[in-house]
Amino acid sequence: MKKERENILRQFAETGYVADPQLAMAVLMMQRLQRPLLLEGDAGVGKTEVGKGLARILDTRLIRLQCYEGLDANAAIYEWNYQRQLLAIKIWEQEEASTTEKEEHIFQKDFLLQRPLLEAISQETAPVLLIDEIDRADEEFEAFLLEVLSDFQISIPELGTIEAKSIPYVVLTSNGTRELSDALRRRCLYHYVEYPDEGKEVRILQARMPGIDLRLAGQVVRFVQAIRKEDIDKKPGVAETLDWAAALVGLEVDDLRADSEVVHESLLCLLKTDHDRRAISGEVTERIVGKVA
Repeated sequence: MKKERENILRQFAETGYVADPQLAMAVLMMQRLQRPLLLEGDAGVGKTEVGKGLARILDTRLIRLQCYEGLDANAAIYEWNYQRQLLAIKIWEQEEASTTEKEEHIFQKDFLLQRPLLEAISQETAPVLLIDEIDRADEEFEAFLLEVLSDFQISIPELGTIEAKSIPYVVLTSNGTRELSDALRRRCLYHYVEYPDEGKEVRILQARMPGIDLRLAGQVVRFVQAIRKEDIDKKPGVAETLDWAAALVGLEVDDLRADSEVVHESLLCLLKTDHDRRAISGEVTERIVGKVA
């Protein structure tokens, strides 16, 4: 078991994702038990990247369902291609066929538009199904999703029940904007993704930007970690750390102490609301730079 977990850690590292042993164990259990994996944590900690990295490790297709308020079964499972159906009806108007035959003709798989859930269970090789930000969807959709994940089959009235050709590797993410149902939590394995500590975030930065100077990488990470402790609305995630580091390299900044004005102006990569930009003034920037550089 330990050897398999270390192998998963190594494989994630090869994709550019720095995982921890607990996450590696969760992924291993997901594969062995064929259970969905629920990843919860603040926005920007790298939950979505787990699904993307897993697809690369398994060398399989990634199918993503981005959840949002009002998401319904049509957008998530299937829709009929009404334009093609109308065209087929026009063509068949002159044919000597019964109404039943015409209906059977336009309700065939050729007229079906597969959405992520149906697409995922229709693959010959098991894909990674990434259900992103499930907490943004309505509770009604969550209940419907639970039924699909329990049986891995979908009923289409005109065609009957479509069973999975393969069981997808399901990764769900949640930012915790609302409480998920106990039923969904029971169905899933669970892992909470924390903001990385300094050492891990430096390794992430080096993995994604191999040429970055180690001193600058350390300064950037310590600055971002200090920013997260300030009174701001939206803490910068790992993606923002990477963006800011890339911006500083592009601006030829190799030391945060070199040009405090440029450093402060470049914080648009980290601070994404007017409140946060006002909260982190030039004086605050200089104070943090003095502590971390």
